[in-house]
Amino acid sequence: SAVARPFDLPAEAEDARRVVAQLVSTLERVGQVHNFSKGMGLAAPQINIGRAAAVIRTPGGEMITLLNPRICDQSAEMDEQYEGCLSFFGLRGMVPRPLAIEVEHQDIDGKIQLTAFERGLARLVCHEVDHLLGTSYRARMRPGVEPIPVSKYKGTGQQWTYR
Repeated sequence: SAVARPFDLPAEAEDARRVVAQLVSTLERVGQVHNFSKGMGLAAPQINIGRAAAVIRTPGGEMITLLNPRICDQSAEMDEQYEGCLSFFGLRGMVPRPLAIEVEHQDIDGKIQLTAFERGLARLVCHEVDHLLGTSYRARMRPGVEPIPVSKYKGTGQQWTYR
């Protein structure tokens, strides 16, 4: 699918705010129905808005907003965990991701921010940034590895584990 169009900030601040508000309200609605103990994210293309915005709710309930995010650095160290996606809800796929990333993104005034994320949060951010690049987690799975139905998945309601 298509690459999401970046916001021209601060000129498009109103558009960005509106898109973020829609993402947050959709995420809250989904969060009332499902327990996402690992945290959850939503990218604008998932609600048919082709713009470079994503929101992530951490396991602690904090909201992180990413406008025009770009992963500019990542650890060589990876790990593999199951991920789900609101776009194919009934499946979980084993996805390799870097354990730490640095993300360049903009605030609503257009100022460049650099934020480091690690472990579960890095995984959530990578997943959402992929949506903005038109990539699904299935494209990141190792060759020959297939997603499993959520009925066979044992990790619902638990955090990802790290050694």
